[in-house]
Amino acid sequence: MKQPKATPSSNWKKIQSTLPPATPTTIKKPYIKRAPKNKTEVQTTTTTTTTKTTPPPLPDVSTEDLWFADDVDEKDLALAYGSSKEHRKLRSHEERARKKKMVQDMDAVQGKEALLGKFVAIDCEMVGVGPQGSESALARVSLVNFHGAVLMDAYVRPQEKVTDFRTHVSGIEAKHFEKALSFQEAQQQVADLIKGRVLIGHAVHNDLKALMLDHPALFLRDTSRYKPFRKLASGRTPGLKTLVQKILEITIQSGSHSSVEDARFTMLLYKKVKDEWEKSFGSRTVARTKKLAAQEQSRTLKNKTTPKEASVAAGKKSSHSSHSSDSSGSESESEDDEAME
Repeated sequence: MKQPKATPSSNWKKIQSTLPPATPTTIKKPYIKRAPKNKTEVQTTTTTTTTKTTPPPLPDVSTEDLWFADDVDEKDLALAYGSSKEHRKLRSHEERARKKKMVQDMDAVQGKEALLGKFVAIDCEMVGVGPQGSESALARVSLVNFHGAVLMDAYVRPQEKVTDFRTHVSGIEAKHFEKALSFQEAQQQVADLIKGRVLIGHAVHNDLKALMLDHPALFLRDTSRYKPFRKLASGRTPGLKTLVQKILEITIQSGSHSSVEDARFTMLLYKKVKDEWEKSFGSRTVARTKKLAAQEQSRTLKNKTTPKEASVAAGKKSSHSSHSSDSSGSESESEDDEAME
């Protein structure tokens, strides 16, 4: 049964008249971002710009501006605060001064240190012969001793007609052949100097080939084939200029070559690693080298002895023959490497 609707009382009506009118309530739907309807809608992008600031240049610094100026050298300041150009200029100046001093010291060698010893360095300069100078011929040969003293420096007259002097590299000109040695004379002089001695050179086989000479492999020291040197060129054959620059920090061959200079700095390279290089051969090889060198020198002296001197030496030998049994097997190597150098 349907109940009748309740009628508000008079009191409720009075209260209702005093209340503010009711406002309708609204429910907010959650915001959902929709994708653009088509691809032609414009999208805005933000770009950021960065400004690169360069630091102000360093002020010029001199010893007058420093409280510790008494202990500072101007060269040190240039290295520390100067530009890279100034740095290179100073390095180059110091290098030239050092090289000049080394050459002066070698030029000044005299006395015992200027004599022919156990070690000899060689270098040759070539000129071009044949069609368009495609083949090489000996034009200058230089040998120096262990201390850099020049033992031989001679221009050599090629046996064939010179078609390319290669002056920009060799430094050879036609005038140098006016008083040059013949090839046979130069060959004989070099053979006499290197006989029984350790021969140092850079790609020394090329020098021997140009001179048409042989030398025992046991007595050869080739700086282009020394393994620690080859490592500096990643296993390839290093140039002499590169080795001297990296090991001695000296620049050579800046213009035309000098066979004296190249022989001297090849010897300096060898001296830098002499102990390690010689140890790499082992004690037996070193002993054999000394023995062969002694035999060669003995043979050379014997060839130079006059018949009268030989007979005197033979008489002395026979007078001491009775003591030979006591002294056999007791011979020791008295050769001093330092004296031989």
